[in-house]
Amino acid sequence: MNIFHVSTLLGVAAFILHIAAHQAHPRTIVSVWPPGPKFLLGEYVVLRCRVESNSTFAWNYQWYRDKPHNASTMDPRHLVSGESYSITGLTEEDVGNYWCKAQQRESNFTANANSVKLNVPVLPSPSLTLTPNSRQIFTGESFTVQCPASQTDSISWSLKHFSVNLTEMCSSPQGAVCGNKCERCVFRAASENSGLYWCQSTEGRSSAISITVSDGSIILKTPALPVFKGDNVNLSCQYRTDVCHEAIFFKNGAKFFNSSGSDKVVNVTIYNVTQKDEGFYKCASPDRRMESPESWLSVIGDRGMFTSTVTPTTSTNESWKWIVVSCSIVLLFLIPLIVWLVRRIRHHTFSTQSCWPPSKEDVPAVPLPETKQDVTEVQWDLSWMEMSSLLDKQLYPST
Repeated sequence: MNIFHVSTLLGVAAFILHIAAHQAHPRTIVSVWPPGPKFLLGEYVVLRCRVESNSTFAWNYQWYRDKPHNASTMDPRHLVSGESYSITGLTEEDVGNYWCKAQQRESNFTANANSVKLNVPVLPSPSLTLTPNSRQIFTGESFTVQCPASQTDSISWSLKHFSVNLTEMCSSPQGAVCGNKCERCVFRAASENSGLYWCQSTEGRSSAISITVSDGSIILKTPALPVFKGDNVNLSCQYRTDVCHEAIFFKNGAKFFNSSGSDKVVNVTIYNVTQKDEGFYKCASPDRRMESPESWLSVIGDRGMFTSTVTPTTSTNESWKWIVVSCSIVLLFLIPLIVWLVRRIRHHTFSTQSCWPPSKEDVPAVPLPETKQDVTEVQWDLSWMEMSSLLDKQLYPST
């Protein structure tokens, strides 16, 4: 019995030590939304540091990039908020490895997380469609998110949503109406509809867009997707109620334009945009009592670099189909032409090799030079019998 009790106690102690070790070395994971491994220029990216632990202790987070230095920089596009690290308007300068450290406030225990690499290839990608085309939407308004048109039946898109409560879903709990394949969803905007939206398929994903649902009195409508160099961009400051017809526009916190409008909307157009026009934009009432949230305006390369919006597999299949059809059409025209040419050549060859001289009707009328005809020219004007008789007399004068 003593041996049994000892073995039992040893088992319980081992179990307690296992639990303590698990608690002492929790697992820390970095996830990224929208999912990688490749990301697109101008996208909004959110990294999250998550600690798998049953501990009730609070955690502090530190973010790092490439080298052991704090990833938080003076760049306003990079924002660190606890366990989340967000990058607005992804650029090639943001390429690198990112990871975090989680530290317990009470015990000072530190856990390192895995690193996540952000790649930003300059490649075209299928784009979803947002209606109305605005990053900011009032609560209660309707908006529609449409996945790219499927070029083939093999590609089936599904709409994904990364919301503020860090969950991924197809539709909003606020009564969104979606199609059978969840390729198109209509939302009645509510606060939980804020976040990232993209379309996923077995062959990859589309570009992602960031939507902010505001319950305030004023919003700034800017394009949901990055714009191209040389485009004209419209910024629309919209009031919830018809209380003001003027607005002040700001870029990166500095006032850059005053304007007036009507019907609760004040518009400003930026012509021929360049990289210098990138930044955070917002609008406010003249007395600054009402201000919209900020939206980042991304300006990417020339439009010609991003004209393709289909996946490589679809493009290749469609190219082969067009090649086969084009070759078939060419052959249909070439075969009759080749047959006609062969007949023409055969007829011409037979006519030139005939031993009978052509008749006068077959000989084309060609004007003769204005010179005195010699004997040979005269003979060719005679009939065949007369020419033969004349030749006999010249060859045999005695006859």
